[in-house]
Amino acid sequence: MRRLTGTKRLILMSAALALTATAAFAGELTGREVIEAVHDRPIAEDMHATVTMTLTDRRGSQRVREIEQYTLDTAEGERRLLFFTAPADVRDTSFMTWSYDDGRSDDQWIYLPALRRIRRISAEARHDSFMGSDFTYDDISGRHPDDDRHELLRRETHRGEDTYVVESVPRDGSAPFDRTVTWVIDGEWIGIRREYYDDRDRLYKVLEVEEYEQIDDVWVIPRMTMTDKQRDHSTTMEMRGIELNVGLSENIFSERTMQRGVR
Repeated sequence: MRRLTGTKRLILMSAALALTATAAFAGELTGREVIEAVHDRPIAEDMHATVTMTLTDRRGSQRVREIEQYTLDTAEGERRLLFFTAPADVRDTSFMTWSYDDGRSDDQWIYLPALRRIRRISAEARHDSFMGSDFTYDDISGRHPDDDRHELLRRETHRGEDTYVVESVPRDGSAPFDRTVTWVIDGEWIGIRREYYDDRDRLYKVLEVEEYEQIDDVWVIPRMTMTDKQRDHSTTMEMRGIELNVGLSENIFSERTMQRGVR
């Protein structure tokens, strides 16, 4: 385990992550420093887990998808590989993302078995729905602190935790949200709630981290839910069978593996 300088998302699991920053609060962290602390939180060298993705509509009807997830911490940043194993209509679909510690845009690919081809996710498509869920491709990989301007709004107790509340505003106009507000646990640097507001300042999405636990000195997020308030639709990601530091090779994070699976 080591402390990275790159973006570390809550995920799957990517995404993740109070007091106004004025002289009156000298000695407090700035909004930027809080988000950087989330971003630099120690992670395992690698991880394998089974993920259940549950999509729930306004009538309470659910669709459930099963995923095998692999992540690896490299010298450049984080690699993530997702394989959909069920149900049949998404089986063998795979998704890979390479994130970079230096702030470069993530590289993302998706393999569609029906077409037998790998498609690179363009920058314009990063805010599209990920596999019909309430998470976008951008949510899955997470945002670098440089992508936004951050302001510390206040400190408050949230769900029994001492948190910083940070507002983040995108530096460019490509994001589908105008700003986000994130509640970050002081000292543990986990964003346990994030609210997304549109350009009319209406709340339209909320991310809630419902479970977080420490395994071998590494904080992991076993369960989180993204809710689209305007569509009354939600997606829950739940990890089980979490294994850390299993010795994954960087070689498996490739287009070849996306098509053939991990062997």
